[in-house]
Amino acid sequence: MTSSSQPLVECRQVSRTFGRGSSAVVAVHAATCVVDDHARIAVVGASGSGKSTLLHLFGGLDSPTSGHIAWPAWGRPPRGHGDDVGTVFQGASLMPDLNVVENVTLPLLFQGVSQHAAQARARESLALMDIETLAEKLPEELSGGQAQRVSVARVVATRPRLILADEPTGQLDQSTARHVIEVLLQAADELAAGLVVATHDPLIAAHLDHHWVMHEGTLDVTMAGAEGAAASAGAS
Repeated sequence: MTSSSQPLVECRQVSRTFGRGSSAVVAVHAATCVVDDHARIAVVGASGSGKSTLLHLFGGLDSPTSGHIAWPAWGRPPRGHGDDVGTVFQGASLMPDLNVVENVTLPLLFQGVSQHAAQARARESLALMDIETLAEKLPEELSGGQAQRVSVARVVATRPRLILADEPTGQLDQSTARHVIEVLLQAADELAAGLVVATHDPLIAAHLDHHWVMHEGTLDVTMAGAEGAAASAGAS
């Protein structure tokens, strides 16, 4: 896939507040940052620090209460189509009545891809994740790690230019979690896509090049590498 050569996301003093008055909660406070093409970023911090809200803003799933957010590579908010943003959530969220390949095919059909082409792309994605042997299995037959890899394959099949992963390893053991983050990095490399992973786990964050720290809604983009991971551990 051709690089956009433009930032994927730009935030200037972006805030997101839920509620009003004395009950208002500031989930993100005046965040300023840029997600570059080919970015490999871990957003680290304790649960409730605002990481998920920040990723939702990046993906256009939520709108800021104040400030400005832009997507220069597209010149418009993400559409949810394959050339935009793909999101991997903490839970695999697979349709229980559909087998693996049908689950991966489903978002492509919503995009208007033909059944034949969608099936082919779904199987290519499963092969990339090295789980093509699971194609005919139902979600109930999968382990937690396998289900999460299927959810990554589902995102990869849509060929996004930015992958957002919100605590994708939060429900997995360390060995499985490490494999899932390696799969995410492999997928981002194959697609020439940016990757932003929200995590409270410094061992997972260590796999990514840049560490941004969230603490009580405030984003610090000055920390990197081991320093950022240490800050995450201290905030947890």
